[in-house]
Amino acid sequence: MNHFRIGIDLGGTKIEVMALDGAGTEIRRHRVATPAGYADTVATIATLVHDAEAGLGGTGSVGICIPGVISPATGLVKNANSIALNGHPFDRDIADALRREVRVANDANCFALSEAADGAGAGQGVVFGVIIGTGCGGGIVWDGRVLEGRNRIAGEWGHTPLPWPREDELPGNPCWCGLSNCLETWISGTGLAISCDGPEARDASSIPGRAAAGEVRAIVALERHADRLARGLAVVVNLIDPDVVVLGGGLSNMAHLYEVVPRLMKTYVFSDFVTTPVVKNLHGDSSGVRGAAWLWPA
Repeated sequence: MNHFRIGIDLGGTKIEVMALDGAGTEIRRHRVATPAGYADTVATIATLVHDAEAGLGGTGSVGICIPGVISPATGLVKNANSIALNGHPFDRDIADALRREVRVANDANCFALSEAADGAGAGQGVVFGVIIGTGCGGGIVWDGRVLEGRNRIAGEWGHTPLPWPREDELPGNPCWCGLSNCLETWISGTGLAISCDGPEARDASSIPGRAAAGEVRAIVALERHADRLARGLAVVVNLIDPDVVVLGGGLSNMAHLYEVVPRLMKTYVFSDFVTTPVVKNLHGDSSGVRGAAWLWPA
């Protein structure tokens, strides 16, 4: 029998399946729209796996990337922005549908694992992966393994406070989690948009171009954003001292971050020297599904 890894990326609008051979080379990829209901979602994933195995003529290990986590207390999905998943024993239901063990992990953890396995963090001992898009998440990979933590929230960096806040940053922005001043509200794409264009803004995509054209407001917003990102990453460096920080998500395409942020971090890290590289991801939007496949060892 031909054996391979199958990764599933379950998102709010699409479900993607990818199969990797033993060397990590993509051998199959397909995506479909995400159904509205939970039962239909489980059935769709099972069909995608069976179709992939039929097409490849073998049996694959199955890893799944979700926008949430399985609670160790209840065994149910929590914190998922795809709300149909919340409150369900997703891993058990998928295992029953496929009649085998499956592995399920948070999307930020899968991103970090993908980049650590054969991406921008390959060959590094400790990789901190950051997704900066509409929201902000993080994942930690230590010697090739995802560090999930006792409560399955290791790397939930976006819901720590903005460090060393300035006077004009207090008392902080309200966060959807119920607290205030979460890092996500400052450094996500949404946070950048609001910082530049006001409380109703949500889209930051035009800001780099406006800054390049000389718009002062956009230039200042990017400078403040880079400093806030540097402050947030400095705390990570102080805690786990990663070998590399890999950025993903829409804001990872802002090229200035890779020069400016490492320089600014030196002001905040508790060390006489700071050499931590901050690099762009290699696999882009494919990191989630690739990381899901890499949840299983060779």
